[in-house]
Amino acid sequence: MRLAARTSLAAFALVLATPLLASAQSDADRATARQLGQDGENALSAKDYKKAEDDFRRADSLIHAPTLLLGLARALAGEGKFVEAQEAYQRIIREGVAPAAPDAFKKALDAAKTEVQDISPKIGGVTITVKAAGGGDVPNVKVTIDDAPVSAAALGVKRVANPGPHVVNASADGFKPGTLNVTVPAGGAVDAPLTLEKDLSAPAPTPAQPGPTDASNAPAQQPATPEQPPPAASGGSSILPWIAFGVGGVGLGLGAVTGILAMGKHSDLAKVCTPSCGPDQQSNLDSYHTLGTLSTVGFIVAGVGAAAGVTLLVLQPKASGDAAPATPAARLVIGPGSIGAVGRF
Repeated sequence: MRLAARTSLAAFALVLATPLLASAQSDADRATARQLGQDGENALSAKDYKKAEDDFRRADSLIHAPTLLLGLARALAGEGKFVEAQEAYQRIIREGVAPAAPDAFKKALDAAKTEVQDISPKIGGVTITVKAAGGGDVPNVKVTIDDAPVSAAALGVKRVANPGPHVVNASADGFKPGTLNVTVPAGGAVDAPLTLEKDLSAPAPTPAQPGPTDASNAPAQQPATPEQPPPAASGGSSILPWIAFGVGGVGLGLGAVTGILAMGKHSDLAKVCTPSCGPDQQSNLDSYHTLGTLSTVGFIVAGVGAAAGVTLLVLQPKASGDAAPATPAARLVIGPGSIGAVGRF
């Protein structure tokens, strides 16, 4: 890895003190990040890459800056974590720097563009496949590589990986877990095929117990025939009377509201129509007549609805243990301009 462009301690101190980063952080955060950046740089020089990674991660969490992210990328590369290092370099490149940014920021961006080219060729790959013994897919398989979950979308395709040894694990309900050790060469790729055997000792699924509504427990029902119709439920209340009452209530509300409006309109006309209304009041006069008509219709509907509701309530079948030779029935009939009830007794 090219380290000629490594940011100096003085550059870190300059960048972390710049007002461009001071808006959202406290003085304590800036001072802490500055110290962590210096510690990380010292760790890089001593090739203590693990400590350098920790220092730069903490510093960048406190104050995000391309110089700190560059130090993190270099520490990751020193540990052999080329996949993570490439992502850190790419983040610096994606974010870029403003034209008015400090020179240290611009140098960090240039260094990232150069150093990432040395990292990419070192990244390897592994293709993980999981099959059942004897052939076939394994349903709902769970796969990890080095204890990190692997998405199902990444199975069967080349998945980027750092060079070196890796442990692949796979498990699924009803199968024995499988483990495979693979070594990924730098810049190369390997296959990681796992075969899972069925676990004969796994408990079988418990069959569902028949419930009270199961067909096996339900009493047998006689099919309906023309000679012997199925028994009808006795008793029970009908909803028709309440529909009629509801219609009557709507009519009552309509009659009351329009009646009040008509009275108000009449009062207004009485003040200006002396002895009769002129042409300029014709629209108000028409509105008065319309409201009066609607009020009358509303009260008529209210009366009919109330009468129909009472009638249907009285005529609905009563609960009885003995079958009646004929069951009275009635239904509400609503038509244009009319409402009524039709019954069979």
